[in-house]
Amino acid sequence: MAKAKPAAANKPSTPRKKKIKAEPGSVGLSVEEVAQGSPSPEVGKLRAQVEAAGGHVLAAYREPFGGHWVALAALPLDQVKPTPYQRELSKAHTDRLAAVIPKVGRFLDPVIAVADPDGSGFISPNGMHRLAALGALGARTVIALVIPEPEIAFRILALNTEKAHNLKDKALEVIRMTRAIATDPKKAGTSEADVAFELEQPQLVTLGVCYEKNARFSGGAYNSVVARTEVFSTEPMKHSLELREAHAERLLELDQAVTAAVARLKEAGFTSGYLKPIVVARINPLRFIKAGKDDARPDFDRTIDRMLDGAKKFDPAKVRAQDVAIAAAVGGGED
Repeated sequence: MAKAKPAAANKPSTPRKKKIKAEPGSVGLSVEEVAQGSPSPEVGKLRAQVEAAGGHVLAAYREPFGGHWVALAALPLDQVKPTPYQRELSKAHTDRLAAVIPKVGRFLDPVIAVADPDGSGFISPNGMHRLAALGALGARTVIALVIPEPEIAFRILALNTEKAHNLKDKALEVIRMTRAIATDPKKAGTSEADVAFELEQPQLVTLGVCYEKNARFSGGAYNSVVARTEVFSTEPMKHSLELREAHAERLLELDQAVTAAVARLKEAGFTSGYLKPIVVARINPLRFIKAGKDDARPDFDRTIDRMLDGAKKFDPAKVRAQDVAIAAAVGGGED
């Protein structure tokens, strides 16, 4: 006769942590508080910068969530440019905006701007396409929410949802932010770990270097591998960039070996846009290893060494037509 199992009620239960949720209407400023108070000295300095650029401050107020001062300003369009470290301009997205604005007959979506550190006008971390669309329409003025703290541009860029990022866009933004920080004397000791929020994921720095060197790099095929082996460095960014450059060179070397393996697959009669991910999946030594904590992460160089060896020895005869069909059904193309 089977022995009865002890009742579940006898097991000590682990209390579930309740999510702390703010009470409705309990966070930030009231409507009256947004408009009250004397502007900070930074706003006075900002007003002078706006006027020096030929603009005009329309209002100053405290934004309602954190209570920080913001200036609403009209700025000459030619005095506002995108931050130099963001993604490439999408002509298609710009053309769509330029077609929509005249239909509405109004421009109702202010960009965010901060004073350019070099003293020449203002830069916008989130308005590249709107600025380009206004320029294409011949507009003279743009309305901007001008923020006194220039360092906030990096954080706003990380939150930018003006146009959805793909992996290449995001990686290029991240490497450009990294280089901007690394070359700024005021941020000489800043590490990747210090700006982890803005950089989002450590592998994006390495992949960004790869895209700089090869715009057609298939980052999507390697993203999961690099994500398992990279962590944010605590070294000054000037030094960690050297490591990222070295890692990028290894990845580009691997990509050449994988491309050669894909060529062998094509010679064997396979035709699909998913051949590169298939090769990478077959030679990935981490695919059966459970992800652990950061301190137990696989070593980048050893992982790439094993993948290089696997790519050079890759045998197309071991790939079946159904493997390619499954890859196409699941998705996960090269980028």
